Amino acid sequence: MGRDVIVALDFSSAEQVYSFLDKFTGRKPFVKIGMELFYAEGPAIVKEIKARGHKIFLDLKLHDIPNTVKKAMSVLSGLDVDITNLHAGGTVRMMEAAIEGLTREDGTRPLLIAVTQLTSTDQKAMENDLLIKEPIADVVMHYASNAKKAGLDGVVCSPLEAEKVHGCCGKEFLTVTPGVRFADGDIGDQKRVMTPEQAKLIGSDYIVVGRPITAAEDPVAAYERCVREFVD
Repeated sequence: MGRDVIVALDFSSAEQVYSFLDKFTGRKPFVKIGMELFYAEGPAIVKEIKARGHKIFLDLKLHDIPNTVKKAMSVLSGLDVDITNLHAGGTVRMMEAAIEGLTREDGTRPLLIAVTQLTSTDQKAMENDLLIKEPIADVVMHYASNAKKAGLDGVVCSPLEAEKVHGCCGKEFLTVTPGVRFADGDIGDQKRVMTPEQAKLIGSDYIVVGRPITAAEDPVAAYERCVREFVD
């Protein structure tokens, strides 16, 4: 899969999702299904969106003991998503167990990526709330290195860190970057942000964009703008 825009389906019901997706009569956007939607609608929403022809990033951020994560990933492997994820903070062993659970009997599996630090976390929050005193960029690189060691395909990171992740882990190691906003848009609760064009220049492989598209007056036009700035 090449560079792409992933649209975050931050809705609470299937009705809202289908109403949104029905606006796209041409392209079939790559979409992200997060906790809100998955907890509201369950696996059925994943299967239906996949049947409609969309690629899916299932963003559930698993983080538990290795055996629990392995069993959960074995369930998710049956949903035919394209990407799923977990928290890198769960240790290398947990990530290795996740790979084991996600891999099907025929050897295939979705791409698996690890969340390093959430883009809503800044240095102050990391130090005061998490008691992690190292610079946030160093923490992200360490988590990315652990993910690569565990056999994962890439990480979720701020676009500000994508270039460094590639330098640390290689160009083939994927960077999936939320925290992307238009230059003339509201950054909301994000702390470490970048525009689609800037994310392209520093080497992000995928950008995840939610409210700038889903809350736009014309979501299709906003999506197409993102594609022009990041992909084309």
